[in-house]
Amino acid sequence: MNDDLRPRRSVLYMPAANARALEKARDIPADALIFDLEDAVAPDAKPQAREQAAAAVRSGTYGNKELTIRCNGLDTPWGADDLAVAGAAGPSAVVIPKVSGPAALAEVAKRLEAAGAPDHTKIWAMVETPEALFNVRQIAGFERVAMLVMGTNDLAKELRAQQVPGRAPLLPHLAVALLAAREAGKAIVDGVYNDVRDAEGFAAEARQGFEMGFDGKTLIHPSQVEPTNALWAPSDEAIDYARRVIEAFEQAVADGRGVATVDGRMIENLHVDNARRALAVAEAIAALG
Repeated sequence: MNDDLRPRRSVLYMPAANARALEKARDIPADALIFDLEDAVAPDAKPQAREQAAAAVRSGTYGNKELTIRCNGLDTPWGADDLAVAGAAGPSAVVIPKVSGPAALAEVAKRLEAAGAPDHTKIWAMVETPEALFNVRQIAGFERVAMLVMGTNDLAKELRAQQVPGRAPLLPHLAVALLAAREAGKAIVDGVYNDVRDAEGFAAEARQGFEMGFDGKTLIHPSQVEPTNALWAPSDEAIDYARRVIEAFEQAVADGRGVATVDGRMIENLHVDNARRALAVAEAIAALG
């Protein structure tokens, strides 16, 4: 599948130390899973979590889900072993927390190669510090990076910002990371919403991320998956409109005209490009089954 079109609407963190959670994740309709070795795992459970995450990746029992492993940082006692085991397992990506810049990514890439990681094992770089934001263009442009992952909890902590409805204190930083991802032609997913009981608040924040242009959202609970998938999937009305835009424009070109009108709106090349992408995204989602 074209990586630019690969659905990453719902990216669900799963604690890799919890074998039952890993088993249940097979049936959760998330587009991607992050088997977490970092924040969700106690220090004494990290070796077991590492092996369970690698076994899950190798199992072949997760269907078309994109499987990734979040490693501990290389500045921790577990990071080097995490990368060695994860690289050998060959997930779609390793998720690296608190990425500071391209030098840190080069060290991760070197260790992946030493572990025998296949070429398809990319890096998902977490943007969650002021240093990362100052270096975000270089991070997004790093060759092995396939996606940026916003770490909004840690970012708010580092900035001493309040986490409030609407996320006004974080919006400039989210926008900068989004710009860097788009400049580099990479995907980017929004950060997590912490209160799993607040469905209304979650829906509002997810819509904000969707409207800003993020490719999806990281999630901490299975109940957040289906509303996220629905939000980021083109609706039947959007698909119908996209088809009519393409048909009208193609007819206009055949008639020697440079523009067309659909539902009273002028249609130009950029609208046709958007329509074609909407149809391609819908096809990619359907291909997931």
